[in-house]
Amino acid sequence: MHIHLLQHGPDHGPARLTDWLESMGHSYTVFHLYAGELTPRPGESDALIVLDGPDSLVSEPPAWHKAERKLIHRYLDGQKPMLGIGLGALWVAEALEAVIAPGTYPETGWHTVTLAPESGFDLPEQFEAFMWHRLVFSLPDGAIPLGGSAAAPLQGFSWDVGRVVGLLCHVETTQASLAPLLRDPDRPKAKSTSTGRFLQTDEEILEDPARFQRLAPLLDRVMTQWLKSA
Repeated sequence: MHIHLLQHGPDHGPARLTDWLESMGHSYTVFHLYAGELTPRPGESDALIVLDGPDSLVSEPPAWHKAERKLIHRYLDGQKPMLGIGLGALWVAEALEAVIAPGTYPETGWHTVTLAPESGFDLPEQFEAFMWHRLVFSLPDGAIPLGGSAAAPLQGFSWDVGRVVGLLCHVETTQASLAPLLRDPDRPKAKSTSTGRFLQTDEEILEDPARFQRLAPLLDRVMTQWLKSA
């Protein structure tokens, strides 16, 4: 399969996704929309991945997002798989007419996700994922929830029998991909001490490097299940 990936900022790359695609024999093209590259046509790939990006792009969508929004709708109306991660999941959920809003608690760092009883995801009943968000989404009509964390009850969804997947949490993060986010002055911040209890320090995030490796089998399960719909 040939996969297109849409990137929304220099600090929000594919991370482990491209390694996984290569290891499974898939080819891919990354489109750097923020750098002026044109949005691809849906007929030029077998699946689409809409990557993460700065939360600020939701409140102030750039001019190039108009073409991206049209592409997302084309994929929703078609038969090809589409995966949204972080900002990408927000935009996919928005295209499915879900509500996008600031969460009660912004999340950064490592947090436990508990699968919903009705979840169709092939994942452990509880697993640790990486979080980096202020915004959350409601469950789109016709979608099945992934499950949630203590701070965000909805961490993902599947739609159209798993052909379309949105993940607020991250299972693709590596230590290298995280480094620029830790330097970001606009990283998720709390407005008060009470809303900051799910924000981890850099030291807490980096204290156990093995955590990044434990994400790899989770990513494998998500990607394998998602691409089965093709």
